[in-house]
Amino acid sequence: MAVHDTIGDFVTTIRNAVKAGKDSSTVSFSKLRFAIAQILKNEGFIRNVETIENNGIPYILISYKYVDGVSALAGLDRHSRPGCRMYYKYSDIPYVLGGLGTAVLTTSKGVLTDKDARREKVGGELLCTVW
Repeated sequence: MAVHDTIGDFVTTIRNAVKAGKDSSTVSFSKLRFAIAQILKNEGFIRNVETIENNGIPYILISYKYVDGVSALAGLDRHSRPGCRMYYKYSDIPYVLGGLGTAVLTTSKGVLTDKDARREKVGGELLCTVW
């Protein structure tokens, strides 16, 4: 079966694992997926991210963060899709829950959070939002 929206599948894998109460999950490796996972780790939504290899095939191992049995990641939504790309200027990047959440963008300077993109004054494609 062909996969057309790899970021959407990545987001869905994380969302489903958190709802099922899993401690960790693995997804196939790509630089973009790894960069998004690193942002989730740096923002405190997941515990750890690392690359592993199985029979020469790279994977990303994501360990989830729970506080008193409740996930630190309350919500994760995909915004820009292959059928409808969403691009924003740095001044038009939407705030997630009034600034409590984080938007992940891919820009000319790499994959950045909404705060970093505004600070560096670069716009880009809004990949997903997390809170």
